[in-house]
Amino acid sequence: MTWLIVAILAYLILALVFLIDKYLLVQSIPDPKIYAFYIGILGFVVLLLVPFINFYLPTPWEALLAFISGASFIFGIFWFFKGLKLFESSRIVPAVGGILPIFTFLLIYIFSKGKETLNPVGFLAFILLLLGSFLITYQKNKKISLDSLRISIIAAFFLAISFVFAKYVYISSSFLVGLVWVRGGGILGALFFLLNPSFRRGIFKEKIALQKKTALIFLSNQAAGGGGNILQNWAVALAPLSYVAFINALQGIQYLFLLIFAVFLSLRFPKILKEEISKEILFQKVIAILLIGGGLVLLSWR
Repeated sequence: MTWLIVAILAYLILALVFLIDKYLLVQSIPDPKIYAFYIGILGFVVLLLVPFINFYLPTPWEALLAFISGASFIFGIFWFFKGLKLFESSRIVPAVGGILPIFTFLLIYIFSKGKETLNPVGFLAFILLLLGSFLITYQKNKKISLDSLRISIIAAFFLAISFVFAKYVYISSSFLVGLVWVRGGGILGALFFLLNPSFRRGIFKEKIALQKKTALIFLSNQAAGGGGNILQNWAVALAPLSYVAFINALQGIQYLFLLIFAVFLSLRFPKILKEEISKEILFQKVIAILLIGGGLVLLSWR
């Protein structure tokens, strides 16, 4: 169950990254496309591993899988950030968190032609984690609209494609070599945005108003996010194929960490995350935590 520990650690890091992402999107970076572009381009850092690993060129099939995985991740986070920019996080996060594991599970089932599936205990653990992940982020008075749902479905689909194809890359190669290939696909996916003339003007002609302090926060946060994402990918590589969807379903752990951080940060930085505490909301959070905990217990007994 090493993959489970790695996934939990990844979501601890990504919870911190999410807080800072939200701050930057509200305060400094108006275009999620630019934000996704720079995240993709920063993937070149992983390419520095090439001299230190037993790197080899992929087969055409492996290269295609890696490109689709990396590019889909960039497109997925673009739509996710776009949703965060247009709508409140309480509308986007529960929808993406609930839809993404389902897409991942279905894609693996389809690609494996029904061979990769869950036993009854594993399926129950998956449902508990899925319900807990949705419930911990859901807000009753901020229902998901059709427009926000559409964006959430698109983001979840691209991210699911990225996870599933990355798993198949890691099956056919070592983790670090596969990670380099996938990050290369992410760079190509980011460069795809340059096909848009207005976007090119935004990158090369218009000055993005980033103060030195903001730029330092952005780069530091992306370094942390990159580390968390590498751990998340490592968990994908370690997990059995039929359990890759659990990596997504475990995202409730991230928002559990996020809830803990928000208690300390929401008063000082209210634009990052607004947490309204009432008896009803507290009861909802407790139920969500119990569901996540129950799912983890069943998963550890797999």
